Amino acid sequence: MAISRAQLLKELLPGLNALFGLEYSRYGEEHKEIYETETSERSFEEETKLSGFSAAPVKNEGAAIAYDNAQEAFTARYTHETIALGFSVTEEAIEDNLYDSLSARYTKALARAMAYTKQVKAAAVLNNGFDTNYPGGDGVPLFSASHPLVSGGVNSNIPTTPADLNETSLENAVIQIAAWTDERGLLIAARPRKLVIPPALQFIATRLLETELRVATADNDINALKNNGSIPEGYAINHFLTDADAWFLTTDVPNGMKHFVRTPMQNSMDGDFDTGNVRYKARERYSFGWSDPLGMYGSAGAA
Repeated sequence: MAISRAQLLKELLPGLNALFGLEYSRYGEEHKEIYETETSERSFEEETKLSGFSAAPVKNEGAAIAYDNAQEAFTARYTHETIALGFSVTEEAIEDNLYDSLSARYTKALARAMAYTKQVKAAAVLNNGFDTNYPGGDGVPLFSASHPLVSGGVNSNIPTTPADLNETSLENAVIQIAAWTDERGLLIAARPRKLVIPPALQFIATRLLETELRVATADNDINALKNNGSIPEGYAINHFLTDADAWFLTTDVPNGMKHFVRTPMQNSMDGDFDTGNVRYKARERYSFGWSDPLGMYGSAGAA
């Protein structure tokens, strides 16, 4: 439906002092704190994880050398979605000199709606990360205690017991990440990079990562998390996380969280011959997801 003069009566009146409601500040591109962004030239993208080799055995004198087989572990698929939104203005509104003011204000509102949608979709991968209805390429959710390995074992990127964010749970996460292995059971020396939290946990995160001494103790102990540089990139707040207790760690494992851009943001406008209306639209196409689950660690919180 086109925006008509009936919807904008107040803008036609002389002496109008202010129009408001479209100039709210908006949160930035918070997905960049979590995802690697790559371009795509196809309708979908696939990434396959390889297994590598097991540890080398001892070769006894005169014995034959042992041979191992590499193989594919699993494949992650990214299917791009087209996101589009627009508005139109009637010919009569244009005649009454409303179009210039409308296009300036409502194109900003359109950009805000598109940006908001992108952040919601990016955060949805984490918000649904504990849900078995959203399995990844290895058949289990992003955050699971049973990511299967070719060797027959599993990797876990969740705590043994769901835990709220505190000194103990964060230290245990660092230790657990250091014990991750590749598909054949070889240690991979993974490390956390950044803590990703909802707004409700920002003050706890500040105390845990930025104080010199331990939090909530009378002992004169150093803050080992800060002293050891355990979370080198600090923390980032994501305002689109829906669970106030859940918290996450990005790691230095490559090819983890991925954002593929098939078509960047495009704006266009045209006129409709029959009605005289002018239409304006914004469109982009992208996908968010994950390839290697070890790119992320997550706790749903104790609640």
